[in-house]
Amino acid sequence: MEKVHTGDAGFEEVSDGVYLADLATGREASVKYWRIDPGATLPVHEHDNEQIGYMLEGTLVAIADGEEVRLEPGDCYHFRSRERHGAENRSSDPAVGIGVLAPPRERPDWGNG
Repeated sequence: MEKVHTGDAGFEEVSDGVYLADLATGREASVKYWRIDPGATLPVHEHDNEQIGYMLEGTLVAIADGEEVRLEPGDCYHFRSRERHGAENRSSDPAVGIGVLAPPRERPDWGNG
């Protein structure tokens, strides 16, 4: 068994104000811990992985196929494989959440990090 606490996860800045950390990675899926700072944008992108996530803190505006959806703590979301998506933190507080990607995803190929 592998155990990782969010407090021990090392965030990596993958785009201005956008941070990712690996929590656990298996053969079929990976769990990411993420934070998007106030005013930061997760660039619109797509990938082969299916992505399911859960909002822990803050608010975020998800952009999927050109549609905007507000996400708040307690909201769960799902992006299909190859669905174009991104997000903007338009609030004054960080947005924090958990994402599960299947199959596991390596470091994103976008951003400045």
